[in-house]
Amino acid sequence: MLELQHISFAADDGNKEILNDVSLTVKERFVAVTGPNGSGKSTLAKIIAGILQPTEGKILFNGEDITPLSVTERARRGISYAFQQPVRFKGITVKDLVSLAAGRKITVGEACTYLSEVGLCARDYIDREVNASLSGGELKRIEIATVLARGTALSVFDEPEAGIDLWSFQNLISVFEKMHQKTQGSILIISHQERILNIADKIVVIAGGRIEKQGTRDEVLPNLLAGRVCAALQN
Repeated sequence: MLELQHISFAADDGNKEILNDVSLTVKERFVAVTGPNGSGKSTLAKIIAGILQPTEGKILFNGEDITPLSVTERARRGISYAFQQPVRFKGITVKDLVSLAAGRKITVGEACTYLSEVGLCARDYIDREVNASLSGGELKRIEIATVLARGTALSVFDEPEAGIDLWSFQNLISVFEKMHQKTQGSILIISHQERILNIADKIVVIAGGRIEKQGTRDEVLPNLLAGRVCAALQN
């Protein structure tokens, strides 16, 4: 279980507050974090992964205080993170990257299995470099495949639907469901998409760096969608 206790974060040497007193527990199967652009969602995800350190507050994972731990140390504890804009690795093949994620040298067959799960024809990709020759959508799918290979207790995805318009949302949701079946852990997803919010066991709404509302899908989603309709009508 992940527990955030009174997390705050300020950038620009403390002059710009991005998160303010955020407290949250993540123990459900799927937790979706949503809210307007610039509300602090991606910052929160990076703090969980260890890419950013909070200005204030504490992060517990399975009862351990992981606040001071690095990205690598948190990964060893069982936390995976998928970037909104995946990183390119010149000189590393897709198979190498999936092997690194799995923590061992995997077979071609295993690599093919992970890649096919995300809708890629494995034989076309396993020997390709993870570089500029790949599109943003291809990189996104490959990154999701690496998270599948890691199989960690907590997987954090920052807008996983971005750049995969040619790959159906249903397939993406199926990947999340298979991931949960494998790990029996939690998946935290930063997303605006209603179809992803519809599978969430818990929805967290962040606005202005604070948690505006959190609860089950049935408690949060109807009012959230109604608010979006009203905003659309006013614009």
